[in-house]
Amino acid sequence: MSMREINFDGLVGPTHNYSGLAHGNVASMSHEGLVANPREAALQGLEKMKSLMDSGYAQGVLPPQQRPDLGALRELGFAGSDARVLSRAADEAPQLLRAVCSASSMWTANAATVTPSVDAPDGRAHFTPANLQSSFHRYLEPATTGRVLASIFADEARFAHHPVLPATPAFSDEGAANHTRLAGEHGEPGVHLYVYGRQAFGGDGIAPRRYPARQTLEASQAVARQHGLSDAQTVFAQQHPEAIDAGVFHNDVIAVGNGPVLLYHEVAFRDEQGTLDALRERMASPLIPVRVPVEAVSLDDAVASYLFNSQLLSNPDGTMTLVVPGECQEREAVWRCLQDHLLAGHNPISEVVVKDVKQSMRNGGGPACLRLRVALSAAERAALSGRVLLDDALHGELVAWVERHYRDRLAPADLADPALASETLAALDELTGILRLGSVYPFQLG
Repeated sequence: MSMREINFDGLVGPTHNYSGLAHGNVASMSHEGLVANPREAALQGLEKMKSLMDSGYAQGVLPPQQRPDLGALRELGFAGSDARVLSRAADEAPQLLRAVCSASSMWTANAATVTPSVDAPDGRAHFTPANLQSSFHRYLEPATTGRVLASIFADEARFAHHPVLPATPAFSDEGAANHTRLAGEHGEPGVHLYVYGRQAFGGDGIAPRRYPARQTLEASQAVARQHGLSDAQTVFAQQHPEAIDAGVFHNDVIAVGNGPVLLYHEVAFRDEQGTLDALRERMASPLIPVRVPVEAVSLDDAVASYLFNSQLLSNPDGTMTLVVPGECQEREAVWRCLQDHLLAGHNPISEVVVKDVKQSMRNGGGPACLRLRVALSAAERAALSGRVLLDDALHGELVAWVERHYRDRLAPADLADPALASETLAALDELTGILRLGSVYPFQLG
């Protein structure tokens, strides 16, 4: 079975803006109120996808959410025409208007958790959309996410879709941002590392004090049960509370793994040695841990640069490429660590590629946030529905689509403009045609 990992990147939505909605996300909070450039954001994302495709990596595309979510505003008591709903929300509850205009679905690492068929007892790839209940603006996403995934991975003989976990604090689920699959190669049975911030039931009470811990152990365990994973295939590790309080709201801001390699910061896990020992015990191939000590990169530098929110990509010759945001070059300690500690060290990382994703970074998302990793066999890739695997033709159409429909300036005050809502619906309707997804948005379902 020829397993290959596909990075499905989320397209940046037309309402990309800086509303500072994510408490605990330092970059998002610090850029609140700035003027955003949705067109540039979408084109930066597409450029990253195209460059990786050109380098031989399999690349997919996922559509953004329908925003503004006028249905959510109506459920909260705002009535009348679309223009009236937007106007009232802007006057009476501007924080709700910002939330229903969020373009955070671009960070598809939060969209779902995926288990490849090689690990599942029924031989199918499994998907669970994340409930994202820790923040209202993301809680609005799972229904559409589920329809999109079901549309693309539609073959029930090969793909299994599970319901979203109960949207309660006890089962707070943030998706693949807190999940890493480790194996010698993609076709080898893997071990699933689930990282949580807190326990809802029991535990010793040790938790972050400044920022909330979003993922619960109970949510991670439930997803693993849905996918049929055994104890021998799973490791549950608590994220270090100090990291969360420094702005590491997801594990993928402090650790990234692929194949047998786990690149992580010294303060990533509360029990570093216990986590490594559990992985080594379960993996069929030797684990290759690449540890970055706090003396080399401080927590503040890790968060500011998003060094660990980079894409770690496997190459056919056994080496790995690390795709980092441009901010890594701007921090001397981080850049020195990349050159002297990673590239010059005894590990498979042989190349560092720098990508400009500043529009995303200002809202708190680096290269790794922008993609959902799905390992598929050749037969599973052939069974995909829609037109979502990137090639030159699709890339060209998507660039032209963005240039037709996206604004190059969007301030938080512009979110009340009814023309923006109309522009977005027209753009998304055209996009589902380009991607051949059928009706996945609320406005298309009636």
